Amino acid sequence: MPENESFVRNPDARISALESNAKAVKEVASAVSSTLGPKGLDTMLVNSKNEVVVTNDGVTILELMKTEHPAAKMIVNVAKAQQEEMGDGTTTATLLASALVDEGVKQVAHGVPVIKVIDGIQKGIRFALHKMQEKARPIYELDDEWLQRIAFTACREDEDITMAVTEAAYILGREKLLDKGFKFSSCVMAHPRSETRVVPGVLLKQPHMDSEVQRKKGETLVLVLADSLEPDQDPKDFASDDENNKQERLKEEFYVMLEHIIHLNVGLIVAGGSVDPYAESVFADAGIVVVENVAEDDLRKVAEHTRARIVKRSALRRSLPDGMKPFLGVCKEVAGDNELQCVSVTGGQGKPYATIVVGATTEDVIKEQERIAKDAASAVQAAIRGGFVPGGGAVELFIARHVEHYRETIQGTERFGVSAVAEALQKPMKQVVANAGFNPLEKIESVKVFQAKRQSDSLGVDCDRGTIVDMIEMGVVDPLLVKAHALKTAGEVAIAILRIHAIVKMKENPVSKT
Repeated sequence: MPENESFVRNPDARISALESNAKAVKEVASAVSSTLGPKGLDTMLVNSKNEVVVTNDGVTILELMKTEHPAAKMIVNVAKAQQEEMGDGTTTATLLASALVDEGVKQVAHGVPVIKVIDGIQKGIRFALHKMQEKARPIYELDDEWLQRIAFTACREDEDITMAVTEAAYILGREKLLDKGFKFSSCVMAHPRSETRVVPGVLLKQPHMDSEVQRKKGETLVLVLADSLEPDQDPKDFASDDENNKQERLKEEFYVMLEHIIHLNVGLIVAGGSVDPYAESVFADAGIVVVENVAEDDLRKVAEHTRARIVKRSALRRSLPDGMKPFLGVCKEVAGDNELQCVSVTGGQGKPYATIVVGATTEDVIKEQERIAKDAASAVQAAIRGGFVPGGGAVELFIARHVEHYRETIQGTERFGVSAVAEALQKPMKQVVANAGFNPLEKIESVKVFQAKRQSDSLGVDCDRGTIVDMIEMGVVDPLLVKAHALKTAGEVAIAILRIHAIVKMKENPVSKT
């Protein structure tokens, strides 16, 4: 191929690149658009081995679907970022990004300079985010009925999961849920042989629990080890008698350390690595529960819950016997569950913790149940942090009208970029209405009239009857942070795509000659 053919050949290369990207983005959005709203449908994904996944989760669809176009991959990354940060709103973010790109390309095709369109989109999104913040309803108490409603909507109206999520939120407390470093969704654990319930503490997986762990009630001292609990090894090859004697001394020191731990009256040892079989036997005889190979995140949870300090084996050896007590935590109960293959640690003296155990009848269903439970937990945490706004696309449509008014204050061609934002904000309600089987153009115009007449941001469409109703009164609400983050990330990726001037093929990596 001649070198100049590596460039996109078109009378207007810029428009060609934009239209190519817009088409790819629209194809990605169409894969998830039918899942939006209470009447949204599922999508079936099939691979070359005829393995099937059926889901209505936007990020799952985008992660599993085959995407080759670079712009399409950018949209998939936006959905992943939305899921990682908010745990919900991936479909909305995808639709908004697609709509912004589509409207932006239309403006450029009509002769508006792309840089002016981009500037206008940035201004329009900033204005929309500010207006959305103004419309948020705060949540001050964890027993607020809106939290239950938000969880109910996020988990597809599963009552058991709704009650479990709200109960766990109450146990954790507002301060913990407001902690930016804490993700409520990390408290969800799925198991096919369990009923959906809440454990008011930390559950530690112990897959090789051979015998039933003795239930320990009352004040129990907890030792949390960052690494393994095994005898130290001399790095040298044990060939001489002196070196063999040294290894024996190391074992003796290890056995003495075990005796010191027993004399401290420790009732639970949680280790990040493996535990020596002899140590396990000695501790079992002493009535000490041992959980080994615990993940780092779970070690931190146990330490925070019991107020223990995570200690390494080397520091443990130096601190025994007298200097170890400050490292120990305290809990009120340790119990084993052979069915779940877990050990529960509850009643810690430190920060409150809760584990949401989600159950289902089959392995296939359990994954979907775990996903919606995590969505519900993320939605509840987002609502506590930032409040909520009307759902069903109502608040976006209301803000779209204000963005249109804001457009009149902008001079020059940037106003066309602002118009793109106003048009894109109508997309969520249009899609929800279309998925419910109604004419979106007809319904949207009717809602616009009523919203303007009543100056209400909560009027939307009842997806069962097609009538105009108050979304707040219907209990259809969404966390502000989820909505705002979806719009913000959609704007960022749309602008990044609109900035692409041309599509150029790179040379293949040259084969090195030997």
